[in-house]
Amino acid sequence: MAQHTFHIPVMGTAFTVDTPLRIAKYGIASVISIVDDDLLERMRAYWAHRRGRAYAPIEKDLKADSRARRTAAYLDLVDELVREDFEALRAAPLEPGSELWRYLELLPDEAPAHRLWRDWLAAGPEKRPELEARLRAALEPGRLEVNVMTKVDKPNYVGREQLPVEYNDAHAALRGFAESRMEGALVLSAGFNARLYSYMARFAGFFADEAGRIKKQITLKVSDYRSALTQGKFLAKKGLWVSEYRVESGLNCGGHAFATPGLLIGPILEEFHQKKEELIASLFEVYKKALEKLGKPVPERPPEVRLTAQGGVGTAGEHAMLRARYGLDSVGWGSPFLLVPEVTVVDEQTRKGLSDAGEEDLYLSGASPLGVPFNVLRNASMVALNRKWYEEGKPGSPCPKGHLEFDTEFTERPICTASRNYQYRKIKQLRERGLPPAELEREIDKLLEKQCLCTGLAEPAHLEFNVEPQMKETGVSICPGPNLAYFSGERTLEEMVGHIYGRTTVTNDAERPHMFVKELRLYADYLRRVLAGEFGTDRDRTPEAVAAFRANLAAGARYYLERLEELGLGPWKEELESFAAQPA
Repeated sequence: MAQHTFHIPVMGTAFTVDTPLRIAKYGIASVISIVDDDLLERMRAYWAHRRGRAYAPIEKDLKADSRARRTAAYLDLVDELVREDFEALRAAPLEPGSELWRYLELLPDEAPAHRLWRDWLAAGPEKRPELEARLRAALEPGRLEVNVMTKVDKPNYVGREQLPVEYNDAHAALRGFAESRMEGALVLSAGFNARLYSYMARFAGFFADEAGRIKKQITLKVSDYRSALTQGKFLAKKGLWVSEYRVESGLNCGGHAFATPGLLIGPILEEFHQKKEELIASLFEVYKKALEKLGKPVPERPPEVRLTAQGGVGTAGEHAMLRARYGLDSVGWGSPFLLVPEVTVVDEQTRKGLSDAGEEDLYLSGASPLGVPFNVLRNASMVALNRKWYEEGKPGSPCPKGHLEFDTEFTERPICTASRNYQYRKIKQLRERGLPPAELEREIDKLLEKQCLCTGLAEPAHLEFNVEPQMKETGVSICPGPNLAYFSGERTLEEMVGHIYGRTTVTNDAERPHMFVKELRLYADYLRRVLAGEFGTDRDRTPEAVAAFRANLAAGARYYLERLEELGLGPWKEELESFAAQPA
């Protein structure tokens, strides 16, 4: 049973790349991105040397399955070191100043181990040994989780030869986790990939064993109930059970923002809360039939299903409200932990920029080569580098990693829109169109907004651990959510965890709206930018689509108005009434 009621979601590629090595021993769950095997290999070398482990490099050789092998090797090392650190903590003296004492001090009051600790503190000498034994037995490390963006499944080539689909980026990363010794959860995000989901059924670890235990659990990051049902049913037909549905706000989040058509997280969580048992029951019937067909053990009862959420939570009150009102097992706290050096990998200059950032410095951009809106920090060093490259006559990144190569406008083989290969051609094309100077400048600025996220999101690890990057010249890309505007200054683990559980407050003096109100404002601004042509497609700008979007916003506002006090939304009543009254 999890001791904490929060988890730390995946952030970029480097920001949480070794977070489990820092805090899993304290019972805190976190997520590693496994998209960048080069970064994972460099981190394996660093941690192996730091902890006195043997290290044999796995050179990049796609035909030799280096991507999956590097991923598995790093996850094996993380698993080994976390277990070692946790057992050392469990055996530590039960006294102030010890790692065990720190573990217990960080826990929420309702945690089973915290209750045992209180009993131990209150007990006499004759009862303490038995209580201490029970306390140590109750301790657990934080769950180890890895993330695969399902649509970042680029085909790979050796020369001109395209390798089989098993060597695609997402397939190979998934295989690395499947073949590692790590037990934990695979967090699937960024949409439905039927081919990848079917591929999972090749690995025994994703299936329940004779005792009903699933060593490698599946977590789906979803934006609404319908998506959860569709994807859950597809996997159930393969004999695969989804152990967790992780609901994320479409816009009030870090990184890529997969906006809904105006559907807000409050009503979405309400639907999950109301239909959770129905979802489990319907999927269990499909799951049982699939297991029977496969000749695998069929459980009498559905396996565990957790419901969690993340995106924009910023106060202990919101944290408690989400858990109590919607029955959440855990709440994700991401961007605020970018200010905690003990937890995340962020270079000093970038962390200062995050600390100083206000609302206007955190914005939704077109920086992602995927064409999906992307939350960024204004004036991060990668922005200046893009401009420098352009002014030197060599626009775009050399693209050493190539994980986001999906564009075929100029080439038969996909390339990345942030790459030099693409941007040189695109700027030449724009100049040949004879556009008016102002329009040409706007188009070039829009192009230069694309960031080499593969290198930019990995750069903080190179800077923090003094590891040589793949390019001689690179900058940092950082992708915090809008919620970070209300947090400032470097924080300790104790301070941030204390803030989550209401023991202290670390938000700054900026006027912060309730997370539900903030998301509503973000969606209203997003619709404005869709209508202005900044985001979305022509279909999104049709009268029917716009009317449906506005109707969803109004319905969400009415939902909040009906539950003002219960959700803590009283101070924003007039604003919600204004949204609820808006015509489609």
